[in-house]
Amino acid sequence: MVRSLLIRGMLIGILAGLFASGFAWVFGEPQVDAAIAFEESHASEPAPAPTAAPAPGAAQTTAAHEHEEEPVSRPVQASYGLVTGMVVYGAALGGIFALIFAFAQGRIGSLSPRATAGLIAVIGFAAIMVVPQIKYPANPPAVGNPDTIGLRTAFYFGLILLSLVTMAAALGTANRLAASLGRWNANLVGVAAYLVVMVVAMQILPTVNDIPADFSATVLWKFRIASLGIHAVLWATLGIAFGIAAQKLLQAPARR
Repeated sequence: MVRSLLIRGMLIGILAGLFASGFAWVFGEPQVDAAIAFEESHASEPAPAPTAAPAPGAAQTTAAHEHEEEPVSRPVQASYGLVTGMVVYGAALGGIFALIFAFAQGRIGSLSPRATAGLIAVIGFAAIMVVPQIKYPANPPAVGNPDTIGLRTAFYFGLILLSLVTMAAALGTANRLAASLGRWNANLVGVAAYLVVMVVAMQILPTVNDIPADFSATVLWKFRIASLGIHAVLWATLGIAFGIAAQKLLQAPARR
């Protein structure tokens, strides 16, 4: 059964990657092009000094102030490269999603497979994308400080790891308290505990603003919205499509 779920998860992850790459091509790539144009127009100017401690991961704020010949051309990056990257990422995410579903089904109340998949998708999107990006929002390429990539990557992924661990602990706490407090009150306690830990962590971790003062606020805002939208498409596709596939798979033995 787990093998069947894993295969379905990876296939649906590929589908989610295709949808997400289409969203990225329409809404994200124009903002990347605008950021690259900004970087090229300032290539001859000295790079501004960072105004604070390191920022999040390289995937969010990678700068390209050193003009070397690109191993992959920009048109390829925005087409075949984009689709390939999103499909591979979607397949991996779909496999992980399926394994988490196989563990969670039946352990978080009497939820149907579709409801369980939907809940996992909402929790995953919130814990991995939304909450970490409140502290470290995505920035387009060519606007970050290339000298702080390592530290920024460590801070960003460290916050994601903390968010996942805290979310798992909060869910476990809610399950343990459900018998004594009731499911609704136990869930409120779990949510409150998660929020307290994450708010404290965000206050402790350094804040960064290495965006040039003259960079377009409109481009920055659209890029960040597109970044969240790409992952929203991924998680929504997994939650909906995998839930349907899992429900059909798990109900088949009962019908037989």
